Amino acid sequence: MKDLEILKQELIDYGKIMGEKNFTPGVSGNLSARYGENVLVTISGSANGYLGKEDFALVDMEGNHLSGAKQSSETKLHLEFYRRREDINYIIHVHSPYLSSFASCGMALDEPIMAENVFYFGQIPLAEYGLPSSDDLVVKTAKYFKDYTAVLMANHGFIVGGKSMKETYLKLELAESYAQVVFNTKMLGGAKLLSDKQVQEIFSLRN
Repeated sequence: MKDLEILKQELIDYGKIMGEKNFTPGVSGNLSARYGENVLVTISGSANGYLGKEDFALVDMEGNHLSGAKQSSETKLHLEFYRRREDINYIIHVHSPYLSSFASCGMALDEPIMAENVFYFGQIPLAEYGLPSSDDLVVKTAKYFKDYTAVLMANHGFIVGGKSMKETYLKLELAESYAQVVFNTKMLGGAKLLSDKQVQEIFSLRN
């Protein structure tokens, strides 16, 4: 298990990258990581792009506060993701411009347009709207966690999980780029979709 201070620094470093790329504007979004049987999560009101080591709370898997300042209001959503997926060790929740645009239009990223995105995501589903920080949001979003590691949240943003922080960040980068490509194809008159046969051929490369 990584030292707690090293884990904090890892989240700080990737938060800064996300800020530089405008994936996490202002104080929106939050980051977390497993720490043994507990979870390290950014605190309420923190900005992912400008994190310091004081901007974290340690909570147990039931959400009980163990140390640090007040945890993010979205901690319940992170914890439910971890509970449902033992393979997930890091979670990023952001309101990046292109992904949030699709979420705000009520549009899932579920069309097979690019081979890389079919390979890594299959599709990125859209969870119904739930009030941020509410149990309703957790219920409506968590139903996708079994089959997907990336989910859009209607009129809200995007959440993604991975085994490592690098993997999780790269999924975010890929998903935001994909959303931009889909937007561009719509402006250009519509994408040429991959066939079912081509999609299955891509899936076969996962083995």
